[in-house]
Amino acid sequence: MRFRGNTRFASAVGLLFGLLCAVEAAKVNKHKPWIETTYHGIVTENDDKVLLDPPLIALDKDAPLRYAESFEVTLTEEGEICGFRIHGQNVPFEAVVLDKSTGEGVIRAKDKLDCELQKEHTFTIQAYDCGEGPDGTNMKKSHKATVHIQVNDINEYSPVFKEKSYKATVIEGKKYDSILKVEAVDADCSFQFSQICNYEIVTPDVPFTIDKDGFIRNTEKLSYGKEHMYKLTVTAYDCGKNRASEDVLVKISIKPTCKPSWQGFNKRTEYEPGTGSLALFPSMHLETCDEPITSIRATIELETNHIGKGCDRDTYSEKSLHKLCGASSGTVELLPAPSSSVNWTVGLPTDNGHDSDQVFEFNGTQAIKVPEGLVSTSLKEPFTISVWMRHGPGAHEKETILCNSDKSVLNRHHYSLYVHNCRLILLLRQDASEAENYKPAEFHWKLDQVCDKEWHHYVLNVEFPTMSLFVDGTTFEPFLVTEDYPLHASRISTQLTIGACWQENSGHDNDTETGPEPTSGGYGHMAQFFRGNLAGLMIRSGKVENKKVIDCLYTCKEGLDVQLPEEVASAVKVEFNPNQSSLTVEGNDIGAFDKVMQHISYLNSRQFPTPGIRHLRISTTAKCFNDESCVTVPDTDGYVMVLQPEEPKISLSGIDHFARSAAEFESQEGVMLFPELRIVSTITREVEADAEAEATEEADDDPTVQETVVSEEIMHNLDTCEVTVVGDELDGEHEGLEVDVTHLQQRGLEMSSSNLGLVITGVNTMANYEQVLHLIRYKNWHTEALFDRKFKLVCSELNGRYISNEFKVEVNVIHTANPVEHANNAMVQPNFINPVHHASVDLSGHNLANAHQASVVPSAATIVIVVCVSFLVFMIILGVFRIRAAHQQTMRDQESGKENEMDWDDSALTITVNPMETYEDQQGASRQQQLEWDDSTLTY
Repeated sequence: MRFRGNTRFASAVGLLFGLLCAVEAAKVNKHKPWIETTYHGIVTENDDKVLLDPPLIALDKDAPLRYAESFEVTLTEEGEICGFRIHGQNVPFEAVVLDKSTGEGVIRAKDKLDCELQKEHTFTIQAYDCGEGPDGTNMKKSHKATVHIQVNDINEYSPVFKEKSYKATVIEGKKYDSILKVEAVDADCSFQFSQICNYEIVTPDVPFTIDKDGFIRNTEKLSYGKEHMYKLTVTAYDCGKNRASEDVLVKISIKPTCKPSWQGFNKRTEYEPGTGSLALFPSMHLETCDEPITSIRATIELETNHIGKGCDRDTYSEKSLHKLCGASSGTVELLPAPSSSVNWTVGLPTDNGHDSDQVFEFNGTQAIKVPEGLVSTSLKEPFTISVWMRHGPGAHEKETILCNSDKSVLNRHHYSLYVHNCRLILLLRQDASEAENYKPAEFHWKLDQVCDKEWHHYVLNVEFPTMSLFVDGTTFEPFLVTEDYPLHASRISTQLTIGACWQENSGHDNDTETGPEPTSGGYGHMAQFFRGNLAGLMIRSGKVENKKVIDCLYTCKEGLDVQLPEEVASAVKVEFNPNQSSLTVEGNDIGAFDKVMQHISYLNSRQFPTPGIRHLRISTTAKCFNDESCVTVPDTDGYVMVLQPEEPKISLSGIDHFARSAAEFESQEGVMLFPELRIVSTITREVEADAEAEATEEADDDPTVQETVVSEEIMHNLDTCEVTVVGDELDGEHEGLEVDVTHLQQRGLEMSSSNLGLVITGVNTMANYEQVLHLIRYKNWHTEALFDRKFKLVCSELNGRYISNEFKVEVNVIHTANPVEHANNAMVQPNFINPVHHASVDLSGHNLANAHQASVVPSAATIVIVVCVSFLVFMIILGVFRIRAAHQQTMRDQESGKENEMDWDDSALTITVNPMETYEDQQGASRQQQLEWDDSTLTY
């Protein structure tokens, strides 16, 4: 019995112990509270209660637990919600817990809300529980939920008119659809209470009516004789039926018929190049016939479409323009101006004007092939194609601008840019190395500019598969993109053409791949010819052009300008079109408007602008209170005459004839062709004679003609200098022209060479071109049969618009005697030296200070050798003395005006004297003759 009793007691104790352990475990706060992720609420301004959807309730899995303790039932705090916390700056709301056990809460405004200040409020809210035990340890927080609260409006504001009063002027005898517009606003924040739903004319018995938008019109024709002015009282109502706090006064004046126009306008305005801005309308004003105009708008248009490619721009080569605009290297010019080193555009017709850009014409029968290697055959990398194009509607056939196609067998077009039905289309087929699936291959842009017969600038940035087209600086997206398979691998070389597409006569004329066909007896031909004008066709591989460079390339150098006076700057609005050929002026103050018009000017920033007429037109619209034309201002036409600029005369000068030893030609350095070259540019100006000076001259007995023209040296850039050989072409195996490439790169210049010479290109100063031309050297490694070589130098500015004189240089080769010849040869004069038979010799430009003694080794006795050597030294000293005397004489001749004489380099000159001659004989001869040069082998 004892054992059984002990067993029951132990069971009871174990049960109680387990219950206590369960209770302790339940008191652990394991879970975070949970709330919704988003709440939407509505509160009315001036109220604090927020209606939330869904309601604010926080839940916690740690539900309260009832357990026995000291024979009493107690509820744990775990699972209860102790509060909500709002996160955000200056949130005008607070969250309150209504029931901790259920987690129910509300959000309410701390203060009065104003819908006009803020219509919506967004913040986050977070719930937290009560933690564990009475001290709330291990408190847990829920996630943050977003709360959006909208503040509802109440109609607390009345409409207010924007203006204190309104004025308008109408012409008698006309019935207007609208005379003027009055406008009221309401400060309420809601759409319902802030909208003006109705306007009303309070004044009775007036011939006017007003609509719900505030437009006032007359209901009958008005007469100036009957009434000069009507005064109307107008009120407004919002959609909550609140009336305007104050009515507004409207005055409508009646005026007799008037014909306003621009007065004080000179039809012809002459612009002298280099004078900066020229005011076009310095004395002009608008005659309104006392019409109280409320607003006026004038558009001034400068017509420049007939100048160059739409306006006056720098006419440097397109490659130079890209550099000037900051484009990176790698640009290839496909339509360059023809030169000795660039000749694939020779057969194309050009404008030949030289005042405008180099423009090439394609008439539907012409095309050119681009030399191989100029452009990479693959354009996978990012690249840019840019071109100036003028094209009309044309036929419904493809017209190719640029095409890269197979040379033979297959008629595959690898990439092509063409126009078709007023669309610009780029075909870009992917290489065979790509995955064999469809890829974007043809990109279509439908553009009015393609067919409007005007010049436009097109830049196509290709970062496959992305294509960005800029037309006159504006971006256009393709409206159609078609896909195709990549091209199959082939070893067939390609041909790049301009103005058409090259293809084999295989019966296929498309862009798709065709099977191989026999080519025996066949030949290729051009197809899909272009009809229009092209210029500046460029391809730049490796990088796309940025917007800044594109805008720079398109920007005109001429246009309209205006300097707004400070007193009217705020009263008038001025807007320009992108190339500043048109500007629009808007304002409501006629006086301020006239001042702005008087400050409109024409500006051409080119040093040598294109001369000719630029037509002007002023289109004007004047409006009265009804925001409608109340007076008609006729269009005004005129023109700007850009005068012919003073044409610069580019002069090249320097030593044009000199001789050097054969050793110098064969040396590593070679011979400098233009060591003392000078480039000078001058203009001739007409000068008005002073009246006082004229009177003085008339009084003089000497009837000399008065000078009315002066020559003035100016500075400007050059863009090309070309050195060409005169006579036989250069033989690259043993002769050539060289220049230090480092010096070229430092000055941003480029060089191309051929067997005709070399061409240096790039826009730079005349001084920099001088320095580079000084470094040009001629080398010849086989001078045995060479006696002279002639070269010609020509420099130009603005793509050949201004060309220098032809500066010709002749260099002679001095061949020295063989030093190992027999000693008896010392008795014989070299074939280029003869005894002097003239009393005086002009050696201007010759340098004889470095004459060398010829080696003479006779086979006689030692005493004879000593005597001969002594005489030789003596005669050399005497000869040097005489040469110096002759040189001083020639220097005096030079100072008296002699120019461009031969410059001798006698570094290898040998003077041979017979040592057996007696000193007395020499003295006698020296009194009768001087040393004479044998110039039979020299060409002057």
